[in-house]
Amino acid sequence: MTVLGLVASAAGGVEQWLVDDLARPLAGRGWRLAVTLTPTVARWLEPQLAALAATTDLPVRWTPRLPTEPKPHPVPDAFVFAPATANSLAKLALGIGDNQALTVLCEALGRRTPMVVLPQVSEDQAAHPAYQGHLAVLRSAGVVFAADPASVTRVLDRVAPFVAFGENRSNNACG
Repeated sequence: MTVLGLVASAAGGVEQWLVDDLARPLAGRGWRLAVTLTPTVARWLEPQLAALAATTDLPVRWTPRLPTEPKPHPVPDAFVFAPATANSLAKLALGIGDNQALTVLCEALGRRTPMVVLPQVSEDQAAHPAYQGHLAVLRSAGVVFAADPASVTRVLDRVAPFVAFGENRSNNACG
């Protein structure tokens, strides 16, 4: 089974669509989900964590493991980062992995793992002088952007054939 890293950050409305409109459909399409949350969205989703965990056989994580603990997720073959806040996009573009979610995404970019990102930013955040530059950096690293939660799976379908051909296969290791 192909592993999909599903990463979410705290953007308004995520608690209404992440489980039912993204995680369950992705799992239903045959992806083995390796779910990682930013600490803030983990708190927001606390009432839904059991439902999110039910979409996968892997632990849902938001905290780093101790050095003596085994890595809980295999290295994903592809990633979906939805939603991605302006803060998280800036950190990802700059390589700042200051929480577990951003750490796995920064590592994935370093491996050139296929990645679909759904930005969720306000008009004012998108107008910030650095925002377009951050998107350009991510595009240059191979990130493909989705427009809304419903389009994530369509965009992933464009990325998935590369995963199926083993273009990025290093799943003997764990991440």
